[in-house]
Amino acid sequence: MNNIRSTLAIVWRIAAPYFRSEDRFAGRLLLAAVISIELSLVLINVLLNQWNNRFYNALQEKNWDGFVTEIGIFSLLATFYIALSVYQLYLNQWLQIRWRLWMTSTYLGEWLHDANHYRMQLLGDAADNPDQRITDDVKLFVEQTLNIGVGLLSSIVTLASFVVILWGLSSTAPMHILGREFEIPGYLVWGALIYAIFGTALTQWIGSPLVSLDFQQQRFEADFRFNLVRVRENSEQIALLQGETAERQRLSGRFGRVVGNWYRIMWRTKRLTAFTASYSQAAVIFPYILVAPAYFANKIQLGGMMQTASAFSSVQQSLSFFVSTYRTLAEWRAVVARLDGFETAIKKAEVVASSTDSIEVVPSAGSRNIELKQLLIRLPNGTPLVSAQSFNIQGNERTLVTGPSGAGKSTLFRAIAGIWPFGSGSIGIPAKATLMMLPQRPYFPVGSLKAAIVYPAEPEVFSSDQVADVVMAVGLPQLASKLEEDAHWNRMLSLGEQQRLGLARALLHQPQYLFLDEATASLDEASEEALYRLLEKKLPAATIISIGHRSTLQSFHQRKVALTRDGDRFALPNRSEAVKPASDAPLV
Repeated sequence: MNNIRSTLAIVWRIAAPYFRSEDRFAGRLLLAAVISIELSLVLINVLLNQWNNRFYNALQEKNWDGFVTEIGIFSLLATFYIALSVYQLYLNQWLQIRWRLWMTSTYLGEWLHDANHYRMQLLGDAADNPDQRITDDVKLFVEQTLNIGVGLLSSIVTLASFVVILWGLSSTAPMHILGREFEIPGYLVWGALIYAIFGTALTQWIGSPLVSLDFQQQRFEADFRFNLVRVRENSEQIALLQGETAERQRLSGRFGRVVGNWYRIMWRTKRLTAFTASYSQAAVIFPYILVAPAYFANKIQLGGMMQTASAFSSVQQSLSFFVSTYRTLAEWRAVVARLDGFETAIKKAEVVASSTDSIEVVPSAGSRNIELKQLLIRLPNGTPLVSAQSFNIQGNERTLVTGPSGAGKSTLFRAIAGIWPFGSGSIGIPAKATLMMLPQRPYFPVGSLKAAIVYPAEPEVFSSDQVADVVMAVGLPQLASKLEEDAHWNRMLSLGEQQRLGLARALLHQPQYLFLDEATASLDEASEEALYRLLEKKLPAATIISIGHRSTLQSFHQRKVALTRDGDRFALPNRSEAVKPASDAPLV
């Protein structure tokens, strides 16, 4: 019972915001229409139940006029039923897509807000494969919540409607056992209730493991799909290493989890289906067994028996809603659990970013320096990585950051960018300053080359001539004519070409502070020198901070900062070493 309450509370938390959103009026109107039509369908079923009595009595009495009249009434009721069913489906689907659109937009906004997606990965949260959460799980949640909710409401209303009918029929068709008549008020209702309780209890006992099995199945499927994508994205390296055999074994192992869990679902579903199918088939004959003695004792006519059987079936089905939808309910609860985990992971990422125990990135007025004060950068598990008691990155200078691999140089850049919250201390960034981080492997979205280069700006922000000029300036004239071509550029271009385009992006955006994290490591030294000269020429007022291991980089920078081991961490010195610039690289 506590699990049911918990699930319903989570469902309310996930579902209710849509009906309070900017689309609430359309959502509420569509929901009201769907519910109204469902209630109308229940009314038609009540009328059809009464029709059963009249129709079969006409057959028993061989009343031709009555027969023809009832055929006409049935045709009219069936026409209304079909029309209402069609429009209910249409409006239900309309509500589904509007609800899904709002939820998807909301989840995308929260997931991509302020680097939440990145922190969620660092935290190793339970929301694995967020792509599946936002696509498959949102779709299933909306669809199944509506279907289950409307179905439950229909069952409640049907039960209330037909219990009255069935209770009245219990008095007109009293129970007969071995030729003796017993007056038991509402015995047909009690029979339906006992039958449904029996079925519900056994269904829960047999099928309860399906909830966790469905959860695991979705997780294993998503994990297998994710690793297939990884192989596709890294196909060149796998081919060069001749790693096909290893990948096949690894993927087979991942798929083995899918298959193993599926067999467990099959076994459990077989048992559940065997019971529910038997339960449903027995439900067809059970009301006739109860009421047939009264019929053969001439207490009721054929129409009364058929009406009783129909009413009993409606009551029994309403009481057995849990049995008939158990498989869907199990899948739905798994979907609810996954979306709950996704929302919880987003909130954890937000809490980490805003925690008083995290690194604070603050705007500083009246200074062009980036100021690191009492800074201690930690790994997500709390291990100290980099510290800086009082360190400034001088504005309008070129600074080279060096240190052994694993010293935390890239993590230092992430902290300055504001996406690494683990640690303490403060980082002062000049107010309204523009920063750009260029990693060793730049990111280019799938689309036109122009859109990939100007990212994250919209393609219209820069003219094609501007983009073509910077592409040629960074040494890629062959790409200047391909700006409108669509491709997966991270796969189409070599890493050296990607690094050149990354610098072209910086030339377009002209940030005040440019951080280069081994952003030219795949280029030869001559090309690297030419590009640094280009940055000096095109971005004369920019503060450039580079991470690199080549000694030749020193000639392009005015200051050198080395991370050195200090106990259990690496540390930035309070003062940085001055580097003698190249003869043709004047101090700024």
